[in-house]
Amino acid sequence: MKILAIDTSNRPLSVAVLDDATVLAAITVTVHQKHAEYLLPEIERLLAMADLKPTDLNRVVVAAGPGSYTGIRIAVTTAKTLAATLNIDLVAVSSLATLAANVPVEGALVAPLFDARNQNVFAGLYRIQKGRPVAVIDDAHTNVTDFLTEVKEYAEPVWFLGDADHFTDLISTTISAATPAVSSWLNLPQVATIGLLGRDLPPVTDVDRFVPNYLRLTQAEAEWRAKNPEKEPESYVEKI
Repeated sequence: MKILAIDTSNRPLSVAVLDDATVLAAITVTVHQKHAEYLLPEIERLLAMADLKPTDLNRVVVAAGPGSYTGIRIAVTTAKTLAATLNIDLVAVSSLATLAANVPVEGALVAPLFDARNQNVFAGLYRIQKGRPVAVIDDAHTNVTDFLTEVKEYAEPVWFLGDADHFTDLISTTISAATPAVSSWLNLPQVATIGLLGRDLPPVTDVDRFVPNYLRLTQAEAEWRAKNPEKEPESYVEKI
């Protein structure tokens, strides 16, 4: 199975091409956030490096959020377009789960989180089981103190990844169990891992109606709901 993996849900732009479990080519760029400008050229370049044509692909796997609204939209739109145009599978994975998968320790508890500003985070808690992250606290947009209080109940060491260094003092004073030191590279999504996670997941059933996993209202959606209070709550994204 030829797999294209894409992640622009946060600062890095990451793309990989895999042949089943073998990584043929991969790239991660962190020096800019011009994802809309660079994503398609990087995909084209990687396919050429792997001596593949777009029509050789069987599946596209995308990190569908949470994270940067703009970044998520770029990756998801690109993935949907490729899946529909090439008539191939589209698979979505959690951007937080892809970070959790960086920890190669069986049984470890991993808490990937992204800073969502104003003491809020996008976060989830995962247990590594048979080399894959399994959610024990579902991904959510939440207050960081509330999230840490939930994590504390597990009373065991936790690997904090992503933007955890933004909350070092709070983590150290809330979580009594010692947390393993984390190398900086673990805080970056490994795009090959995204492809590997998506290799065995079921594809999206309706590519056209698939939407990003923002986990909170976009400004446009909040404004739409404020102007249409009589409407039933539904995804604003599907309206545009």
